[in-house]
Amino acid sequence: MGKGMRAGKKPGNPNKALMRKGGQADQMRQFQAMQQRMDEMRSELEEKEVETTAGGGAVKVKINGKKELVSLEISPDALDPEDVEMLQDLILVAVNEGLRQIEEISKNEMEKLTGGLSIPGLL
Repeated sequence: MGKGMRAGKKPGNPNKALMRKGGQADQMRQFQAMQQRMDEMRSELEEKEVETTAGGGAVKVKINGKKELVSLEISPDALDPEDVEMLQDLILVAVNEGLRQIEEISKNEMEKLTGGLSIPGLL
């Protein structure tokens, strides 16, 4: 047994360090590819729009993937000066439903990309 060798210990593989570096490089390439797909997905999501209604269509809103209100339509039938609170509630319901739908679409797309892994801060 040579100096520094212990009984039962096998000599190290000199290529092991090289294999690790190659593995890290592969992981980095995979991460970069995933990052690129995420950026593409974000761009596609920003282009999406959802339309929601409230009050049987009395209020109609469109919200885009950037979570911005794009349009708001109010039916003249919904305009009652005696019941402004009802109109306010209908607007809130329609906007919040649109935001919920956009969030759901974003979540589903992210799950497709990550294979169901929950990675904080991706969207």
